Amino acid sequence: MSEFINPTVPPSGHTCVDCDAIGSWWVHLRRCAECGHIGCCDDSLNHHATAHWKETGHRVIRSFEPGEEWFWDYEAEETIEGPELAPPLSYSPPQKSPGPADRLPTDWREQLAFRD
Repeated sequence: MSEFINPTVPPSGHTCVDCDAIGSWWVHLRRCAECGHIGCCDDSLNHHATAHWKETGHRVIRSFEPGEEWFWDYEAEETIEGPELAPPLSYSPPQKSPGPADRLPTDWREQLAFRD
């Protein structure tokens, strides 16, 4: 599995770079273990972490949430063990999930409940 994880690459930032580009928001953040791309989870509106895997073939992600250390292999559809990655290992305060706070609609839960 180590061919799909590069522990020396830092994350691309502290937010979902794709949500930032379109002015959207996310529920949780995921980090590509190969290139460091930060994307939003599948509970989010846009599923940018999964889209990154489909576009690049980078199949392993790590949670980018504080206190979470798990890795997920999209292709095998299972959690896996992985090495310590380059810091930071999660976003930092004042950032929170869901977020970002200034773009999070008051009805975000309803938006997620009624999506296709």
